[in-house]
Amino acid sequence: MSKEIKVALAGQQNAGKSTLFNVLTGARQHVANYPGVTVDKKYGRYSFSGSSYLAVDLPGTYSLTSFSLEERVARDFLIKERPDVAVNVVDASNLRRSLQLTVQLLEMGLNSILALNMTDVAKARGIRIDVAGLARKLGLPVVETVGSKGTGRDDLRRVIGEKALVDHGDALAIDYEVLEPVIAEIEKAIGVVAQNWSLPTRWFALRLLELDSRAAALLKDVVSPGEAQTILQMAEDLAGDFLLREGISVSDHVVAMRDKYVRSVMDGVVEGGERAGESISNRIDRFVLNRWAAPLFLVLTVYLIYQISIVWGYELTNYTWPILAWFRELVSGFLPAAGFLEDPYIRSMGLWLVDSANTLLNYVPIFLILFALIAILEDSGYMARIAFILDKVLNRFGLHGQSTLPLILGGVFAGGCAVPGIMATKGIPDNRARMATIFAVPFMNCLAKVPLYTLLLGIFFVEDKSLMMFYISTMTVIFALLVSKLLTVTVLKGEETSPFVMELPAYHMPTVGGVMRRSLERTWIYVKKVGSIVAAVAVIVFTMLQFPGLSDQSVQQFEARGLEAIATFQKKMQGNRYAALASDDNIVPLVNYYTDFKRAKLNASGAESSLAVNDAFEKRNPEFFPLVKAPKGDKQARNAGKALKNLIGERKSIRREMKEERITNSFLGMIGRSIEPVTQYAGFNWKINVALLSSFAARESSVATLGVLFQQDEDQNATLEQRMGAETQAAGATALLAVSMILFFALYPPCLATTVMVKVQTGSYLWMMFAIVFPTILGLSVSSLVYTIGLAAGISGIDMMTIVYLSALALLIVVGFVSARREATSMRKQRANIGGTNANAAR
Repeated sequence: MSKEIKVALAGQQNAGKSTLFNVLTGARQHVANYPGVTVDKKYGRYSFSGSSYLAVDLPGTYSLTSFSLEERVARDFLIKERPDVAVNVVDASNLRRSLQLTVQLLEMGLNSILALNMTDVAKARGIRIDVAGLARKLGLPVVETVGSKGTGRDDLRRVIGEKALVDHGDALAIDYEVLEPVIAEIEKAIGVVAQNWSLPTRWFALRLLELDSRAAALLKDVVSPGEAQTILQMAEDLAGDFLLREGISVSDHVVAMRDKYVRSVMDGVVEGGERAGESISNRIDRFVLNRWAAPLFLVLTVYLIYQISIVWGYELTNYTWPILAWFRELVSGFLPAAGFLEDPYIRSMGLWLVDSANTLLNYVPIFLILFALIAILEDSGYMARIAFILDKVLNRFGLHGQSTLPLILGGVFAGGCAVPGIMATKGIPDNRARMATIFAVPFMNCLAKVPLYTLLLGIFFVEDKSLMMFYISTMTVIFALLVSKLLTVTVLKGEETSPFVMELPAYHMPTVGGVMRRSLERTWIYVKKVGSIVAAVAVIVFTMLQFPGLSDQSVQQFEARGLEAIATFQKKMQGNRYAALASDDNIVPLVNYYTDFKRAKLNASGAESSLAVNDAFEKRNPEFFPLVKAPKGDKQARNAGKALKNLIGERKSIRREMKEERITNSFLGMIGRSIEPVTQYAGFNWKINVALLSSFAARESSVATLGVLFQQDEDQNATLEQRMGAETQAAGATALLAVSMILFFALYPPCLATTVMVKVQTGSYLWMMFAIVFPTILGLSVSSLVYTIGLAAGISGIDMMTIVYLSALALLIVVGFVSARREATSMRKQRANIGGTNANAAR
């Protein structure tokens, strides 16, 4: 068979569909996104009996309605792609619920196979299934499988191949009893419309009667607007009449009739299970979901995930960073050599890109562990319990129960990272809550924010460090919840939301292969997607920091100082037997040799590694080596080495000053000066502006940039806290400025890597820009308000921080209380409406 056979795997969540997909396809898998959405599109290829197959793992869904994004994605694929074979993966231990989706697939007329998965769990519960009888009643092949053990793989592959060769026959037609005349009326109206997608007319008529928005959109694509409106109005009228006449909506009636059909199919086919007793899952849940034990167990679980992935995982970077540093040295060797004062542009750009990539790749050990732990939570069944425990509280602020893990990873405790936090939002089923979580995660205390907090506390809050760190670590959570609520009632109000339908699956023991496969897959997605975009943005940031560059006058002054330093070195080398090495032609190679040697020694670990560096550099240039490692008793070599070291020191000083001036005059520096009239209300001068702007590339850059900008020649041995404190306090700065900076930094837009991840998870550059603009306006507004009021009222920094903290906490309590009252009122109204409808129907 020359044609590639397309196979779709459809099934409800926790039925083992993805595990079975992995068994079918092995390692030949790819992950992409469905067009226009961020739901994973997982597909893989395999060969069997001389034929090629393309398998697609559809999102887990309980039905094929339009209530959730996953349901629509799965149904749209089945309608538009029309796979050759649809494999419906069902949970054999919960067959009545699982067959609801089977019925819908058969009603769509799909060429279907039933994969009776998790049969081992069913047998353990004493459930006996007549497979042949089930196949006969449903009119489709049934294959027993155990995905976690690979059982039934070849049988399933064989049946798929056989099914692809035969016509699927007529679509299933359930007797909907009193709804049948209504269905027939709609069928006449739509005529041949459904045939445009090879869909059964009866199925399309049911969707219209259920007032399905996606079915209405399909109708409008093939008929005139007027005709579409007529048909849709007819369907709405018929559905309304049915509700008044029968006292039940069309959707509820359809579900009831499908359940009746499923029970008739199971009658005489499924037996046992009644004497299985209380399941292991229920016994575990009695403790895990206990009113008092549940929060403690949740905190312990989240703490362990944080501790293992972020804290212990970060320790692994001690082993990966030397590899990345070695890679940097390797790339550096292929680039043009460094100059004495200025490096070739291609070298500076190349190393900037490598450093940007290394910054991201350094997180890989953390992500591998993090995604493995998330996979364990998902496969074990506890992830659903997390949502169950916290959903009620977080929902008051527009978030979801499954928002917990992303917020923790983002840094509820100081030291998280927003990148894995945003990546972890992918599993949140409610799109509005998922979007709100994406924008809330960057407010957490990521590890890269801590250096600036430490710097400011060391300057302005020496006696109140503990209290300030408590304020900072908890205030960010308060801000995140308030911002989430604000966004969900404003810009995210129109975002799609879905009813909170959650199943507590049975606990399962995760498989090592499944956990490792998903960990590697998700980490590779991060490396591939984030790395490519970061490279492009890093070039822009680099350019803004480098251009327009130094003035001609400054270049001449720095060059004159450089020539003077070289002349001093050459003068000291006169009369030394190594004087020939101080010639003009040798200066740059000698300086680069020295800096390479010192860097290699710094990266060396252990005595053997250090000796190996000596041997390598002696072989690289035997003439230069005595100046970097003077032989014992060679006084002239030591003197030459000291002179070279002084030259290197002067060169570093000049290059540092050039860097400072270049940043000052750069496009980014110009922006810092241009916005000073606005940021002055928050107490920020242009130096602070430049530091905050440069931290967009990486949060750590803020302190590094301040180290350059607040540098003083006359006090080179002073710490940054001393230098920055002396200059800012001399300019009249107080602890109030520190509070303003802390608040702005807490609300400031996410770093480059996080911003890119916002783009990846939302699939939109507009949302990425919103993630930059909105926090900037919010942070600047809060900082300006706090600084201006505090300055006018003469309030101290610690007192102002206390006022802000208590005000935000009070607002959080009020918002939570109001949301709870509104939710309770809404539920009472719904119950009243239901009661009224039933009373009218009875009359």
